[in-house]
Amino acid sequence: MDKAYFSSLIGILEILGDKNGISEINFVDKFIKTDVKEPNLKLCLDELEAYFSGKLKNFSVRLNIQATPFQKSVYKALLNIPYGTTATYSDVAKMIHNQKAQRAVGSANAKNKIPIIIPCHRVVGANSLGGYSGAGGLKTKEILLNLEKGNLS
Repeated sequence: MDKAYFSSLIGILEILGDKNGISEINFVDKFIKTDVKEPNLKLCLDELEAYFSGKLKNFSVRLNIQATPFQKSVYKALLNIPYGTTATYSDVAKMIHNQKAQRAVGSANAKNKIPIIIPCHRVVGANSLGGYSGAGGLKTKEILLNLEKGNLS
Protein backbone atom coordinates (compact mmCIF):
# COMPACT_ATOMS: atom_id res chain seq x y z
CA MET A 1 0.00 0.00 0.00
CA ASP A 2 1.43 3.38 -1.02
CA LYS A 3 0.82 6.66 0.81
CA ALA A 4 0.69 10.24 -0.31
CA TYR A 5 -0.08 13.44 1.53
CA PHE A 6 -2.10 16.44 0.40
CA SER A 7 -2.42 19.78 2.13
CA SER A 8 -5.92 21.20 1.68
CA LEU A 9 -8.11 23.95 3.06
CA ILE A 10 -9.64 21.38 5.44
CA GLY A 11 -6.28 20.09 6.67
CA ILE A 12 -3.67 17.54 5.77
CA LEU A 13 -4.95 14.42 4.05
CA GLU A 14 -3.16 11.08 3.98
CA ILE A 15 -4.18 9.04 0.93
CA LEU A 16 -3.64 5.28 0.85
CA GLY A 17 -3.86 3.34 -2.37
CA ASP A 18 -2.32 0.97 -4.83
CA LYS A 19 -2.96 -0.38 -8.32
CA ASN A 20 -6.40 -1.58 -7.16
CA GLY A 21 -7.48 1.93 -6.19
CA ILE A 22 -7.67 4.43 -3.37
CA SER A 23 -8.71 2.70 -0.16
CA GLU A 24 -8.48 5.47 2.45
CA ILE A 25 -8.26 9.21 2.92
CA ASN A 26 -7.40 10.14 6.50
CA PHE A 27 -7.16 13.49 8.25
CA VAL A 28 -3.69 13.71 9.81
CA ASP A 29 -1.62 16.29 11.68
CA LYS A 30 1.66 16.01 9.80
CA PHE A 31 2.48 16.40 6.10
CA ILE A 32 5.13 13.94 4.94
CA LYS A 33 6.81 14.56 1.62
CA THR A 34 6.61 11.38 -0.44
CA ASP A 35 7.77 10.34 -3.89
CA VAL A 36 4.54 9.12 -5.44
CA LYS A 37 5.08 6.57 -8.20
CA GLU A 38 1.79 4.70 -8.31
CA PRO A 39 -0.25 6.22 -11.21
CA ASN A 40 -3.65 6.02 -9.51
CA LEU A 41 -2.28 7.73 -6.40
CA LYS A 42 -0.74 10.47 -8.58
CA LEU A 43 -4.10 10.91 -10.31
CA CYS A 44 -5.79 11.18 -6.91
CA LEU A 45 -3.43 14.00 -5.86
CA ASP A 46 -4.04 15.83 -9.16
CA GLU A 47 -7.80 15.42 -8.82
CA LEU A 48 -7.83 16.59 -5.19
CA GLU A 49 -5.84 19.68 -6.27
CA ALA A 50 -8.38 20.39 -9.02
CA TYR A 51 -11.34 19.72 -6.67
CA PHE A 52 -10.09 22.12 -4.00
CA SER A 53 -9.37 24.70 -6.72
CA GLY A 54 -13.01 24.50 -7.82
CA LYS A 55 -12.05 22.98 -11.19
CA LEU A 56 -13.17 19.35 -10.71
CA LYS A 57 -16.70 18.18 -10.11
CA ASN A 58 -16.36 14.43 -10.72
CA PHE A 59 -13.49 12.25 -9.62
CA SER A 60 -12.28 9.54 -12.01
CA VAL A 61 -9.67 7.97 -9.74
CA ARG A 62 -10.13 4.23 -9.20
CA LEU A 63 -11.44 3.26 -5.75
CA ASN A 64 -10.85 0.14 -3.70
CA ILE A 65 -13.74 0.30 -1.25
CA GLN A 66 -13.31 -1.90 1.82
CA ALA A 67 -16.80 -2.08 3.34
CA THR A 68 -19.81 -4.26 4.01
CA PRO A 69 -22.27 -4.85 1.16
CA PHE A 70 -24.73 -2.41 2.78
CA GLN A 71 -22.06 0.27 3.16
CA LYS A 72 -21.01 -0.24 -0.46
CA SER A 73 -24.61 0.29 -1.57
CA VAL A 74 -24.71 3.56 0.39
CA TYR A 75 -21.37 4.72 -1.07
CA LYS A 76 -22.53 3.91 -4.59
CA ALA A 77 -25.61 6.08 -3.96
CA LEU A 78 -23.43 8.90 -2.57
CA LEU A 79 -21.37 8.86 -5.76
CA ASN A 80 -24.58 9.73 -7.61
CA ILE A 81 -25.32 12.88 -5.59
CA PRO A 82 -24.31 15.69 -7.96
CA TYR A 83 -21.56 18.15 -7.09
CA GLY A 84 -22.96 21.24 -5.38
CA THR A 85 -26.14 19.54 -4.19
CA THR A 86 -27.21 17.65 -1.09
CA ALA A 87 -29.49 14.74 -0.26
CA THR A 88 -31.03 13.80 3.06
CA TYR A 89 -30.37 10.56 4.89
CA SER A 90 -33.92 9.60 3.94
CA ASP A 91 -33.21 10.36 0.26
CA VAL A 92 -30.19 8.06 0.33
CA ALA A 93 -32.21 5.33 2.06
CA LYS A 94 -34.74 5.58 -0.80
CA MET A 95 -31.92 5.51 -3.38
CA ILE A 96 -30.80 2.13 -2.02
CA HIS A 97 -34.40 0.86 -1.85
CA ASN A 98 -34.39 0.61 1.93
CA GLN A 99 -36.61 3.51 3.00
CA LYS A 100 -36.40 2.86 6.74
CA ALA A 101 -32.59 2.77 6.80
CA GLN A 102 -31.91 6.46 7.48
CA ARG A 103 -29.95 5.74 10.66
CA ALA A 104 -28.00 2.95 8.97
CA VAL A 105 -27.18 5.38 6.15
CA GLY A 106 -25.84 7.79 8.78
CA SER A 107 -23.77 5.02 10.32
CA ALA A 108 -22.35 4.04 6.91
CA ASN A 109 -21.49 7.70 6.26
CA ALA A 110 -19.61 7.87 9.56
CA LYS A 111 -17.54 4.84 8.51
CA ASN A 112 -16.70 6.16 5.04
CA LYS A 113 -12.95 5.60 4.60
CA ILE A 114 -12.73 7.67 1.41
CA PRO A 115 -14.28 11.04 2.30
CA ILE A 116 -14.42 13.85 -0.27
CA ILE A 117 -14.21 11.41 -3.21
CA ILE A 118 -17.15 9.43 -1.79
CA PRO A 119 -19.07 12.59 -0.89
CA CYS A 120 -20.60 11.80 2.50
CA HIS A 121 -20.46 15.55 3.18
CA ARG A 122 -23.36 15.95 0.71
CA VAL A 123 -25.74 14.05 3.01
CA VAL A 124 -27.67 16.26 5.41
CA GLY A 125 -30.47 15.90 7.91
CA ALA A 126 -34.02 16.86 7.04
CA ASN A 127 -33.73 20.00 9.20
CA SER A 128 -29.99 20.35 9.82
CA LEU A 129 -26.56 19.68 8.39
CA GLY A 130 -26.55 16.32 10.14
CA GLY A 131 -23.13 15.15 11.28
CA TYR A 132 -19.61 14.78 9.95
CA SER A 133 -17.07 12.39 11.44
CA GLY A 134 -14.02 13.79 9.67
CA ALA A 135 -11.57 16.11 11.41
CA GLY A 136 -13.16 19.45 12.16
CA GLY A 137 -16.65 17.95 12.26
CA LEU A 138 -19.45 20.14 10.93
CA LYS A 139 -17.08 23.02 10.17
CA THR A 140 -15.29 20.79 7.64
CA LYS A 141 -18.62 19.70 6.17
CA GLU A 142 -19.67 23.35 5.79
CA ILE A 143 -16.37 24.20 4.07
CA LEU A 144 -16.81 21.36 1.57
CA LEU A 145 -20.43 22.26 0.84
CA ASN A 146 -19.54 25.93 0.42
CA LEU A 147 -16.62 25.04 -1.85
CA GLU A 148 -18.98 23.10 -4.10
CA LYS A 149 -21.49 25.94 -4.15
CA GLY A 150 -18.76 28.45 -4.97
CA ASN A 151 -19.33 30.28 -1.68
CA LEU A 152 -15.81 30.25 -0.27
CA SER A 153 -14.49 33.64 0.65
